[in-house]
Amino acid sequence: MTSVEIFSTMKKLYPINRSLTGDGIKYTLDYIQQEIPINIHNIKSGTEVFDWKVPKEWNIKDAYIKNSKGIKIVDIKDHYLHVLNYSCSMNKKMDLEELKKNIYTLPEYPDWIPYKTSYYKENWGFCMKHKDFLELEEDIYEVFIDSTLDDGLLHYGDLLIKGKIEKEILISSYCCHPQQCNDSLSGTVLAMYLAKYLLTKDNYYSYRFIFIPETIGAIVYLHKNLDIMKKNTIGGYVITCAGDDGDFTYLKTRKENQFIDKITLHILDELKINYKIRDYNTCGSDERQYNYPGVDLNIGSIMKTKYGEFNEYHTSADNLEFVTEKGLFDSYEIYLKCINLIEKNHIYKNTTICEPFMSKYNLYNSIGASKNKDIFSGILTSMRFIDSTNDIIDISKKTNLSTENIYEIIEILLDKKIIRI
Repeated sequence: MTSVEIFSTMKKLYPINRSLTGDGIKYTLDYIQQEIPINIHNIKSGTEVFDWKVPKEWNIKDAYIKNSKGIKIVDIKDHYLHVLNYSCSMNKKMDLEELKKNIYTLPEYPDWIPYKTSYYKENWGFCMKHKDFLELEEDIYEVFIDSTLDDGLLHYGDLLIKGKIEKEILISSYCCHPQQCNDSLSGTVLAMYLAKYLLTKDNYYSYRFIFIPETIGAIVYLHKNLDIMKKNTIGGYVITCAGDDGDFTYLKTRKENQFIDKITLHILDELKINYKIRDYNTCGSDERQYNYPGVDLNIGSIMKTKYGEFNEYHTSADNLEFVTEKGLFDSYEIYLKCINLIEKNHIYKNTTICEPFMSKYNLYNSIGASKNKDIFSGILTSMRFIDSTNDIIDISKKTNLSTENIYEIIEILLDKKIIRI
């Protein structure tokens, strides 16, 4: 997989007008299904899922504001954020005072359009650049929104890649934000390519990939699959905000010191890079649902700059210029490192009492010199801690050997049947 391929996919998906429901998210799921074999599911509007109800399906064809001269001063065709997401249909003329009540701007960033939603309360509105808002004159404006909000369907996708055992790693991403690259789309694209990678491997664990609308999608999915997920899930990630050039940020699980926390923090430490840690009480995406008391799936999130901590968040500036090819690929590679460690980070047991006779396994020659001094030394050092209690991370910390060195040593010892999982 190359950085060019991954960024190219983001560019293809960026122009789609996505929301919780409707044609945009369905088209996105159809695209993903062409790349990996996800199953696409749907659930009817009004369906009760725990304490929530599935919202109505929203679609929009057109929206604009015209002045009395017939000039469009706001047009959804210029940017999908121009319309309050989930706006009801509207066809009305009004004066400036009335219009301003339904316009949202960012005074602190006058060149950016804000991203605003009204999913669970029927409303209408427009978003625009504050500098353009200040130029509005007293006039009679034509407000037009061609949208539908009807009983329909909410769509989501999933893929279970079965491994040698039923225990699962959850990889969740949300694909509901229109023209938001770092928030939302970076996670969707990376999840798709991680699934592509795992589909080519003989995996120890099973991997459950979920492509959903944020919050309600996670709740819908848990409502349908909670029993099997509680039984099998040992950890995982919500992937989002993974494409900018900032330092990595790890959002810990609610309980902390869980399997996925141990894996991630070890990789980040071993890479010797600058990174930030955020506690679970700062969470704001679907990890809220997966870690909620009674669910407790122990899900973390590796991000670049965390949502809410970059100025471009939920604005038109979260675009293909803010997200970079390098930033996106760096995140892909760190997720791969974590997955590779997840796959290999077992607890191992010696099959011999006392040190094995190395010459018997062709690991030590007859005059007392190893065939590979570094590997031999690493084997002897590592085996002192292969005691049915230490995993690879523990052994790495106790021996100061890198996980890559430990991987090589473990493969040799497994092949020689000197140890077993």
